[in-house]
Amino acid sequence: MTMKQYMVIEHFKPNCMEAVYERFSFKGRMLPPGLLFVNSWVNTELGICYQLMETDNSQLFSVWTNHWNDLIEFDIVPVDGSSQSQKC
Repeated sequence: MTMKQYMVIEHFKPNCMEAVYERFSFKGRMLPPGLLFVNSWVNTELGICYQLMETDNSQLFSVWTNHWNDLIEFDIVPVDGSSQSQKC
C-alpha cells in the first residue's frame, strides 16, 4: 500500500488548551506505529492546530484520537499534495 496524506484539524475544547500542551509535553503525540507526523501549524489564537500526517491505514487515527478525545475535537481530511494532483 502507498502512504496517503491527511490534514488533521484539531479544535481544542473550551478551557483545554493548557491541558493539551501539558499532556503533549509529558507524553508527546502518542502516535501508534504506522501513523506518521509530517508537519504542523497553529492558528494565532492557539486554539486550532493543523497537522499533516501520513499513513497507509486510516484506522490508526481512531487509536491516536482516543488519547486526546477528552481535550480535542478532530476533523481528519484526506488530501493530495499539489505535486500529486492537478493544480487549481
